[in-house]
Amino acid sequence: MARLPLPSALLSSLLATTLALAGCGDATSPDPEPAPEEQHPVASAGPHPVGRTTVTLDDTARTRSLRVEIWYPAAESARAAADTGHPLEDFAAPGDERTQLADLVAAAPDPGTTRRVHAALDAPLAEGGSFPVVAFSHCYNCTRFSIATVAERLASHGVAVVAPDHAGGTLFDELAGNAAPLGTEFLAVRAADMIFTLDRVLDPAATELPDALRGHLDPERVGVFGHSFGGVTTGVVLADDPRPRAGLALAVPMENPLLPGAAMADIHIPVFFLLATEDNSITEIGNDYIRQNFEAASPPAWKAEVKDAGHWSFTDICGLVEGFSAGCTEDVRQTDREPFTYLDIVAARGIAAAYTTAFFLATLTDDASARAYLDAGHPADTVDLATRK
Repeated sequence: MARLPLPSALLSSLLATTLALAGCGDATSPDPEPAPEEQHPVASAGPHPVGRTTVTLDDTARTRSLRVEIWYPAAESARAAADTGHPLEDFAAPGDERTQLADLVAAAPDPGTTRRVHAALDAPLAEGGSFPVVAFSHCYNCTRFSIATVAERLASHGVAVVAPDHAGGTLFDELAGNAAPLGTEFLAVRAADMIFTLDRVLDPAATELPDALRGHLDPERVGVFGHSFGGVTTGVVLADDPRPRAGLALAVPMENPLLPGAAMADIHIPVFFLLATEDNSITEIGNDYIRQNFEAASPPAWKAEVKDAGHWSFTDICGLVEGFSAGCTEDVRQTDREPFTYLDIVAARGIAAAYTTAFFLATLTDDASARAYLDAGHPADTVDLATRK
């Protein structure tokens, strides 16, 4: 599998880690252990069961057909079905594609690739009028469901997620040997996919959507996020589309000189970067670009560096194929080339889900509690959180 290319040299990180140490104790009475951190609501599922549906959106102007997943807050009657969930391979089309995905899941590391997701298919929508919506762009030759855990967390807290398969650049295109090359031409195609997807799902008259969803995705509360190549795609959308009010990139810089199309100077809304410190896909060079993006961003901006996380640690497809292994296997550190084990994959996905949910609740719904969550590392010994306000 191809990896996101980056230059072979870059100045070392622009940010230095700051350590704060305070306190003293009696020699005969050691300081008590600090009290465990109280769990914030975004660190677990929210009040809604999760529904999901798959729709096909035809962009006749570009002769493209997009398969799009929508996760949404569902009615309480869907809770049992959502709790039961379904196998990951049920996201694939019935037939050869589903069989192929099931075989890959069976052979993937466990823990690593998610085996079962928890959403009720075609469930009724929760009551509440209209809901914020965020659009997700998947990584290079990946899938629309590669961040199912994050999508479920968002939907359970009342934020709908829409995610197109970037036709011609999915895992199945790669397995068939006909994937589009990684480059600026396909970056523009992907950005147009995202904008078209938002056009359709925000249209209250869109007949492609189930009746229950039409008119219930709020065009005034829109966000965009993406993983890897999807994060670069996110940057382009944020620069070109006036509707998003916030954007987030997982394990990638939005502005990348080898994939021009997004410039931080053109993005004037809140942004969040989630960085994997042991990202052996974009490497420390790519991580330094993330740090530079953060410093160049228009405030408010956030950056969370997750210790011992890899490029695929935040996804549900870690280890699904060989190229997706960095994050759920043993590896060697980038700094000293010493062997190490990546951060527990469930914990890593949980960190991504919590921060993504807090970020979009804070920026799209003005949730003060969620905004406060963004001011610190959770857990503090794993996440180094920086802000610019």
